[in-house]
Amino acid sequence: MLLLFALAFYLVLRHHGDTAQKAAAGSRRGGFGPVTLTVATASKGSIGVYLDAIGTVTPVYTSSITAQAAGVVTAVHYHEGQLVHKGDSLIDIDPRTYQAQVVEAQGALDRDTNLLAQAKMDLARYQAAWARNAIPKQTLDDQEKLVLQDEGTVKNDEGTLQFNQVQLSYCHIVSPITGRVGLRLLDPGNVVTAGGTTVLVVITQVDPTTVIFTIPEDNLGQVQSQMRHGKSLLVDALDRNQQTKIASGKLMTIDNQIDTTTGTVKLRALFNNKTGALFANQFVNTKLLVNTIDGVTLIPTGAIQHNGQVSFVYAIENNTAKVKNVKPGVSDQGITAVQGIDPGTVVATSSFEKLQDGVKTVVSKEPIPANTTESNTP
Repeated sequence: MLLLFALAFYLVLRHHGDTAQKAAAGSRRGGFGPVTLTVATASKGSIGVYLDAIGTVTPVYTSSITAQAAGVVTAVHYHEGQLVHKGDSLIDIDPRTYQAQVVEAQGALDRDTNLLAQAKMDLARYQAAWARNAIPKQTLDDQEKLVLQDEGTVKNDEGTLQFNQVQLSYCHIVSPITGRVGLRLLDPGNVVTAGGTTVLVVITQVDPTTVIFTIPEDNLGQVQSQMRHGKSLLVDALDRNQQTKIASGKLMTIDNQIDTTTGTVKLRALFNNKTGALFANQFVNTKLLVNTIDGVTLIPTGAIQHNGQVSFVYAIENNTAKVKNVKPGVSDQGITAVQGIDPGTVVATSSFEKLQDGVKTVVSKEPIPANTTESNTP
């Protein structure tokens, strides 16, 4: 009885295994159908050679204004963040002490000017008297020297007056540049001292502005070569993710020294910044266009596959994938210049995990979800 039961159990298991193998075989035979994919056509065009770097927005001018006159602040004329123009009023300091000094210096000048005029009148009389031998020569000589002394006194008074007028002008602080003011650093009623280090207001020029960035010293030669030929090199400023272009400018100058600690050299690019998109001390990514290569074959960078040191693409010919080795060159914004295929070649841009040489394909008009698995089977 037990023997019959074991035999029946064996036959059931064998029948189940045969069924599973047949199903698996059928599945494998059905899996070799056409591969659905998307494609792109290689084109002939131009591509830029860029140097990527990290830069800092650096205003052309930044003015940190300190007090040159001592006194009480009587008025603050600007608002925080206000755009001011050169010559606009910023801060007033109590001027009464300096006005009094100007009046005093003006009075001394008037007095000594009249003394000089009187001395010159006496000199004219003495000269006439000397001509008639009415006075001794010593009297005439003394008067001439007295006139010279009075002239020196007048010049000294004029200098004192001008100095006091300059001191008085320091009581009315105006903007030395056109730019944007920062946060307010003092209020009416505060006392400031002349020649102090306390900053009263900071003004930064907004438009135009510059970006300072560094490049390796090995790339300095190609930049200098372009500049020696009089070419204006374009520079793009991008955000942190290098996805959005903030502004475009031109290379302005190269620093005169290489930093020996980093092996890099600084460059400065000038940008129009009417919208204020570039903010002082902002970190940006820069792309310096040093050359443009013309007449090359261009394909999407994602179409290039790798197998060790070998790069290849799947060329689609008569709905069949064919492996073609390529030599990648310059890349920019998802486009790569390659050698090894001709313009007009249709290359696969998706479904690489299913592609092999000689596989039949079907071109999809709809985007196929990207698969991060890269093919390494040429």
